[in-house]
Amino acid sequence: MNPYDWHFVRGTPYIMRLGIGLRKPKDTRIGVDFAGTVEAVGKDVTQFKPGDEVFGGKAGAFAQYICVSEKSVALKPANISFEEAGTLQIAAMTALQGLRNKAKIQPGQKVLINGASGGVGTFAVQIAKAFGAEVTGVTSTKNVDLVHSIGADHVVDYTVEDFTAGATRYDLILDNVGNHSMARTRRVLAPEGKLISNGGGHANGKLVRTLRTMLVSMFVRGQAKPTVKTQNRDDLVALDELVAAGKIKPVVGGTYPLAEAPAAIGLVSSGHARGTLVISMAPDAATAGPRPALVATGRQPATGIA
Repeated sequence: MNPYDWHFVRGTPYIMRLGIGLRKPKDTRIGVDFAGTVEAVGKDVTQFKPGDEVFGGKAGAFAQYICVSEKSVALKPANISFEEAGTLQIAAMTALQGLRNKAKIQPGQKVLINGASGGVGTFAVQIAKAFGAEVTGVTSTKNVDLVHSIGADHVVDYTVEDFTAGATRYDLILDNVGNHSMARTRRVLAPEGKLISNGGGHANGKLVRTLRTMLVSMFVRGQAKPTVKTQNRDDLVALDELVAAGKIKPVVGGTYPLAEAPAAIGLVSSGHARGTLVISMAPDAATAGPRPALVATGRQPATGIA
């Protein structure tokens, strides 16, 4: 489950209703990320067979069965559970594309991740470390240990310290929160540093911030446009390889049965979800352990590939 799912349910920012329906959604099926076992394949499918364990992305993924193109699927890394693999497509791909494609991250750079304990943030910290960067994560007191545990070299507790007022200058900042003005955030950039804005902020202000970022990026050096979360199999395979090599490990902040998806969406909407929340199709998902941090069950829904 991702903030995208919450925005889809709420129809905010309102401009998105031009594409999904003005008064109500054209398609009421929600969810995008999935992981499961291939149940059947179409006659033209060559890369997968029934029984393969896979992950990927397709609208309407909060379901027991989903039919997808083989271009939207990759083999699940054997060293993680289905619940963990189900967190990869949106959050991890956003982090990968922002750091690698937009910012051209390089070994030895000083990188700051604002919002380091959320879905995109936990992946961004690990991906930046995998590329050889010196990583600083910004999070709240309760998540300081988590951000250290996933590889951050330094952690800033925003309840105690304002990173925009510090003396450190960063070669790259990935801002997942948008809780500071761009001018204040840019103050701690190195002369040739880059600021990548991953939207950020509450839905009511997200559109304004996104448009402002796009405008500034046209005139201000080092200001990149918001990340474009394009889905492609090459990036799914790249994520597969990073996970298989032990360089990134998904952080599951809680596991919920399908019937409790509304409660999980409510937690995501608060903006304080830890890691990524997961909807599990396992029959015993509701009794797997105390929420919000359930133990992954390791069981899988079925997936059909067309």
